[in-house]
Order: sequence, then C-alpha cells, then structure tokens
Amino acid sequence: MIALHPFRFIHAADLHLDTPFTGMTGVPDRLRSYLQDSTFAALSGLVDLAVSEQVDFIVISGDIYDASDSSLRAQLRLKEAWERLERHGIPVYVIHGNHDPLGSKVRLSFPSNVRIFGSSLESCTAVSRLNGQPVAVVSGISYASSSVTENLSRYYIRSEDSNLYHIALLHANVDGQEGHDAYAPCSLSELRESGYDYWALGHIHKRQVLSEAPWIVYPGNLQGRSMKETGAKGCYLVEVDGEGRSVLHFHELDQLRWCEIELSIEGLNSEEEWKLRTEEQLEAIRRDMEGKPAIVRFRYTGSGPLHALINSGHEARELLAELQRQEEVRVGTGSMGLLPKAIVWPAGFKLHTQAAVDREQLLGEDSFLGELFRMAEQAERKTQLLDELLEAALEPMKSDRRLRQLLKSKNAQERQEWLHLARETAASLLREEGAAGEGGR
Repeated sequence: MIALHPFRFIHAADLHLDTPFTGMTGVPDRLRSYLQDSTFAALSGLVDLAVSEQVDFIVISGDIYDASDSSLRAQLRLKEAWERLERHGIPVYVIHGNHDPLGSKVRLSFPSNVRIFGSSLESCTAVSRLNGQPVAVVSGISYASSSVTENLSRYYIRSEDSNLYHIALLHANVDGQEGHDAYAPCSLSELRESGYDYWALGHIHKRQVLSEAPWIVYPGNLQGRSMKETGAKGCYLVEVDGEGRSVLHFHELDQLRWCEIELSIEGLNSEEEWKLRTEEQLEAIRRDMEGKPAIVRFRYTGSGPLHALINSGHEARELLAELQRQEEVRVGTGSMGLLPKAIVWPAGFKLHTQAAVDREQLLGEDSFLGELFRMAEQAERKTQLLDELLEAALEPMKSDRRLRQLLKSKNAQERQEWLHLARETAASLLREEGAAGEGGR
C-alpha cells in the first residue's frame, strides 16, 4: 500500500449534540446554560480545527445526535457546521450509531460535502484538497436500528485492486469493554487482520489507541457529559505521508472539563484543615484549567482522626454547600448572560477514607471485627464471594422493582465500593461502641 500523496484528516466520534444533562442539582443557571451548550461549542471547535489545519476531510464514527428523536436545534446547528465546512471545501464522511440510527427523525437536508453511509457496507474515494488526486478509500456501515448485535466488522473487506490508504468507520464495542453496550461486537484480532490501515472507531467515550499497526482508535467523545467521562475530550488529527505512515495528534475540544480528584485525609486533624486542603485543591485545578470551566468531584481517601466525622455525612454536606456557595458568588461576577471562565464547580464528594486502625493486627485478631476484616479482604479478591455477600445483604430490597433495576445496573467497581463503605462504617461503629462501653465501666 502506498498513499500517492500525503494527506490529513480528522477522526471524531460521539458528538451527542444537545445532550440533556439531567441529574445536575444545585447548579447555578449560568453554569447549567453553559453546560447545555457545550456539545454545540465543541462541534464549532471541531470545524475551527478542520479549517485552521486545512485537513482534506473529516470522518465521524457515529452518535452525532444524543437520541433518535434529535431536536430541531441540534439539526440546525449541525447543518450550520456542515455548511461552513462546505465553504472551505472539506468533505465529511459519517456513519450513524445506536443513539442516532438511520431512519431517525431528520427534518433538514445536508449540503453535498456530507456523505452518510447506509446500513450495508459502502465505500468512496477521498481526494487531496491540494491537487484533487485520490488519497484514501473510506468505508462505513451505519446502524439501521438502535440495537445492532451483529459483528459488522466481518463485512469490511479491503479492496485488493487499490493501493490507497484504507479507512474503516465502525461504531462498535471491541473485545466487550465493560460498562458499554455490546453493540456490533468484534475482537481486536479481527480488526488487525482485516487489512485496513486505520479503524476509525466510535461508541466508547474513553480515548484509546488499541493498536498502531494497523491503527485502531477510539477518539472518545468531543465533550464530557458526566463524572463518568472525566479528563480531556476531543478528536485526533491524522497525518499520512507519501508512504502511508501515520502520525496522530490529539486536540482538546471540550468546553468544560469533568474531573475526579483524590485527596487524602492523612495528617488532617480538624475540620478547618480539611476545608483548607479542599480549597487549595480547587485553586490548583483552577490554575491547571487555564480558564476552562470545570466540574469536580473529590474522592477522599486515607485514614486519620477525621474519618468518622467525614463519614457521618452531615459535615460533608455542609462543607460541600459552603464551597458551592463560594463558587456561586464567582459565577455571579460574570457579564450578563456570560459565564466567568475560571469556574471550578464542586459537584460532590466520594468518601473512601478508613478508620485509623492497625489492620494487620485486626486481621490476626480473634474478634468479630477481626473476622469482619478478614471476610472483607477475601471478598475483595474473590468476585464470587463478594456477589454472595451482596446478594444476601440486599435481598430485602429486591421486592421493589426500581431498586432491583438499580442494583442490577451497578458494575464491579461500584460493588467493591459498597464493600469498602460497609467495612469502614462497621469498624467505626464497633470501635465507638467499644469506647463507650469502656467509658461506662
């Protein structure tokens, strides 16, 4: 394979335009409005990047919209973006995924520079904007429905009579990544053996390069939408030289960053020290963001005298409310209708602290607390034992359908977190009870 002419393209996926952002409580109206517009602003940033970098084309690997009944606003903003690219002579190659399958409610027609692939494999030739010469074969399959369980990758067969660079657009879960629907399931080995030079994947929102020979890439989504989507979000700009060698450059496009920050309570002896350490971290994030708004959740870890106080719940709620009040004052300093760029909104706390106990001593101790810690340690290593403990403990709750569905939706990490919280809560209560008993003698 030889790419006769060097070229550049952008690989993006999972735009999820007009995501509703439900479940965010207590957020100031200005921040909520900024959040609601963030997917559109990220799309605008994608177009800006394509124009400024003078790419030859863009590929988008599914889930442009957040739902099959996409809003008119989303379609209008998308058409505006496509038309701007058309004016600059930049083609866009698109497949649809599980959130926006073919047949979804579409009110508008798109300009001629947009090529949407159908529900069976289609291919077309992309050309260099510089000289109009063919540079790549782009192939793709769109979802016909919102649930595709067939392995679509087996339809991608490289054309043997073309020495051009081959790009495959696929919205799929490779190797059954946990926490994602198993749509268009396929294996990494299948993609590697296909003969394609670049697999432009979508569906998984975490940026990942699964392989470099050939390139098998998830760019992630353009804009994080919850605490499950932390870190920088954006797209890849791919440069291909005259020999078909590729270099990838990641470009941040998110307009607002979701962050989970770990803070240890080691060495903290008072609520004031706890508050100061948290505020210092908020300011550090503000500096790191260089003006980009962020929504942060703190994950408190470690052991120390503040463990019992923090885990009582009351003090944690009060500190969070105070930090939010301070940040809301900052939000209010922005110009009319605008959000100050340096906002870092504290969205919540996750408590993973531990009681200040000698764990090694407890594990060898012939006591109820020692047995509790030994069982918890075994359950952390053995998934089956953890599942059995949780099944027994949660059995009374399963009569409620909604609670049953909620329990079923929890992944392995969340179930481990329940075990940790139960162990530490029990340890704190038993130690307090023991201390009270000693004091009464």
